[in-house]
Amino acid sequence: MLRKPIAAALLSTLALSAHAAIGAGSIAFTSFNADEDGFSIVALADIAPDTTIYFQDNEWNGSAIGAGGAFNTGEGKQTWQSGAATVLAGTVIRFNNVDSASLHGVSVGTHTLSGDTGINATNETLYAYLGSAIDTPTVFLAAISNGNFGSNGKLDNTGLSVGTNAIALPASSDWHQYNGLRSGKASFAQYLPLVTDLSQWTGHDGAVNGDFSAQIPNTTAFTLAPIPEPSTWALMAAGLALVTGLSRRRR
Repeated sequence: MLRKPIAAALLSTLALSAHAAIGAGSIAFTSFNADEDGFSIVALADIAPDTTIYFQDNEWNGSAIGAGGAFNTGEGKQTWQSGAATVLAGTVIRFNNVDSASLHGVSVGTHTLSGDTGINATNETLYAYLGSAIDTPTVFLAAISNGNFGSNGKLDNTGLSVGTNAIALPASSDWHQYNGLRSGKASFAQYLPLVTDLSQWTGHDGAVNGDFSAQIPNTTAFTLAPIPEPSTWALMAAGLALVTGLSRRRR
C-alpha cells in the first residue's frame, strides 16, 4: 500500500534535483584563446532550460557581493542563454570570435556581446556568473586568468579559488586548453579537480610569441563510467552469497 506514495515522493525529489540551481563549480573553463578571442566551458551539472550565464572580463574589485563588490568598467560583457532544452552535464560549449559582433558564435544556445569583449594575451581574467543583471552578480560559477588573479581581476569574495573552481594559466598565455580525462569518472563533479589543475592543461606558456588563432578547442563531451546492468548486479550478488555460504560451511 505504501509503494505508490514512496514512488511519487522519489519522483518529486528527482525532479527537484534535476532543476536545482547551479552554483560554483557547476561549469568550468576548458580552453582559452586570446589570439582567436574564444573560450570553452564544460557543464558539470545539468543546466536548466532558459538559464542565463554572464561572462565579463572587467576586473572584480574583491569586495563582497552586496557590500561594495563590483566590476570596474572599460572592458567587455557577454550574455549566454542556454536555450529551450536542458544542457546535459558533460556538454562542452564553445564560444568563438567573441571580439566580433558579426563573427562571434556559440555551439549551444545564444550569445550576445556588449563593450570591448576582446580577450587579452596578458593580465586577463574572465569570470562566469549568475546575476540579477549583467553588472549584479549573485553567484560566481568559474573564472580563468592569465594574470594570476591579481590587480587585473581578483577572486576575493567570489567564492572561487584556484585549483577548486578557478584556473590560473601561465602569465601572458595566448592559448591553453584542458587535455586531461573526459571519461571514466563516477560523477561529473569528479572532473572538477582535474579541469582546474594546470598540470592537466597544455598550450602556450607565454615565453615565446606565436599566432594561435587557428587553434580549435577540443569539444569532446565528458562522460561517466558505465553503470552495470541489473543482471550484472544480480550475478554479483549471487556470487557474493555463494562465497559467503561456502565460507560458513568451512567454519
